[in-house]
Amino acid sequence: MIDEETGYGAVRSRDARFDGAFFFAVRTTGIYCRPSCPAVTPKRQNVRYYATAAAAQGSGFRACRRCRPDAAPGSAEWNVRADVVGRAMRMIGDGVVDREGVAGLADRLGYSARQVQRQLTAELGAGPVALARAQRAHTARVLLQTTGLPVTEIAFAAGFASVRQFNDTIRTVYASTPTGLRAAGNRGGTRPAATPSAGIPLRLAHRGPYQAAAVFDLLGAEAVPGIEEVTGAPGSRTYRRTLRLPYGTGIVAVGERVADASAHSSGWLDARLHLTDLRDLTTAVQRLRRLFDLDADPYAVDERLAADPRLAPLVAARPGLRSPGAADPEELAVRALVGPREAERLVRAYGKVLDSPCGTLTHVFPEPASLVECGGTLGALAAALADGELRLDPGADRQAARAALNALPGLDAHVVAVIHTRALGDPDVGPPGAPVPDTWRPWRSYALRHLEAAQRPEGEDT
Repeated sequence: MIDEETGYGAVRSRDARFDGAFFFAVRTTGIYCRPSCPAVTPKRQNVRYYATAAAAQGSGFRACRRCRPDAAPGSAEWNVRADVVGRAMRMIGDGVVDREGVAGLADRLGYSARQVQRQLTAELGAGPVALARAQRAHTARVLLQTTGLPVTEIAFAAGFASVRQFNDTIRTVYASTPTGLRAAGNRGGTRPAATPSAGIPLRLAHRGPYQAAAVFDLLGAEAVPGIEEVTGAPGSRTYRRTLRLPYGTGIVAVGERVADASAHSSGWLDARLHLTDLRDLTTAVQRLRRLFDLDADPYAVDERLAADPRLAPLVAARPGLRSPGAADPEELAVRALVGPREAERLVRAYGKVLDSPCGTLTHVFPEPASLVECGGTLGALAAALADGELRLDPGADRQAARAALNALPGLDAHVVAVIHTRALGDPDVGPPGAPVPDTWRPWRSYALRHLEAAQRPEGEDT
């Protein structure tokens, strides 16, 4: 947890660099906020600090209506850490507790439910149920304020077991009723609520500078027809793709935003989600956040890499350069092996056709089980994914995954490195067989992105 001196300094200066890294609560008001909250700075003796929004809620504080702390970027720590707490936080974000309960989370981690509860509570001040509850509350607020769905439907779409539980949680977290929360999000009638058929509009927040052009270049170069496309001119492009989700399918559109000139700015990417089942909203959002690397801490990455004379000018030229992940880790693994042309053929031959195709988006990428019959290295990879011998989900053990990948016949070191970087979201993957300075750790994946970007002519796709 952050020390009090640093924490209060961040609160006093309204430092957006710390949004999501910690939350602060004010004893005299009963409200918790993100560090950049524009409200009057509270007295030091009245401030309490929490590692998670769930911990603040568990201590009886309600969310600030001005800074919306529940919408802050996620902590970059969970992407870096490979221990039980880091893995658990990534899985809770992906909706595992909502779908499988604490027992399912514990089983995936290889621990007892009691051990998981104890470790999370000791370090974060909240257990898996409270953490999942805070996430459900945020999902409910988004649906209340961006769709015209009936409140009862929103309750179950957000993952609540009952309407009563939903009402109690909204009252506790936001000090409001669902109806009041919906009205507060549309004051003056200037922002009409969207209908489900029009999709759910979202702002995907990030901290610090964000090199959107580099990310959209990469996604455009890799796009597989039928499941992805990038349209528009540089600076105002839109990335669209299909998603295979736990309860159904989805189509998402994410817009490119020109980077703010301020090195300390934070911002967002505009997105719109069309889901066949709204219970997939939380999972879809988290997978987009991993794809666009929105929870990274660019300040920590850039500070570390800029200390290297070789990387310093590259970091200065592209502050906030991200290391994109994957919307579907299993799909990414297959694509890393076969390349874009073969991936397109696999989509046409084995992919599921959407019930309602949208323009050029007609399929979702085939599930691993349907590719086992392809044989060879692809068949072996698909079989390992299908039977669970190889796990690439958000909570996967990265060392175990690397061992399983290395055991597959015909899978070269370069493909393994790409899967580790992109599918597993590992921020510290170096080039296979090539030594790199230890000073790049734990951000070797970002260092390689800088080197790759520097080798391309200006404006050329990745």
